[in-house]
Amino acid sequence: MIKVEAIKPGPKPKKEDGTPDERRRVNPENKPKYPKLKPHNHKRND
Repeated sequence: MIKVEAIKPGPKPKKEDGTPDERRRVNPENKPKYPKLKPHNHKRND
């Protein structure tokens, strides 16, 4: 049996002009470095 893994491209770290891609999420401890990015929150028991 052959295992097939799909390539799922995610958002790029930075756009061509050098600004961070705002679709990305940032952990609370890194929020001061990236104030424009949305916070990444994990749900309990997932």
